[in-house]
Amino acid sequence: MSNNAEQPKIVPEDDDEPDDWDKRIYSTGCHTEQDKMNDCYYAKKDWRACSKEMEAFRECWKRKGNDERTQTKDA
Repeated sequence: MSNNAEQPKIVPEDDDEPDDWDKRIYSTGCHTEQDKMNDCYYAKKDWRACSKEMEAFRECWKRKGNDERTQTKDA
């Protein structure tokens, strides 16, 4: 015996709104550099191949004063 009842369709949630993570990244003023760094890693799967992007993010981080704001310390 078959069930002809239509199954409810699952509609994905509209995820255009920034979440808490996005808001924190935007507040650093370095979200563009962070996106480029992540895109590089996603494409190359090796952080060593993304040193230029990592350095641009690090410079932006310091230039925007995030070391003091987040109590970041260089190793």
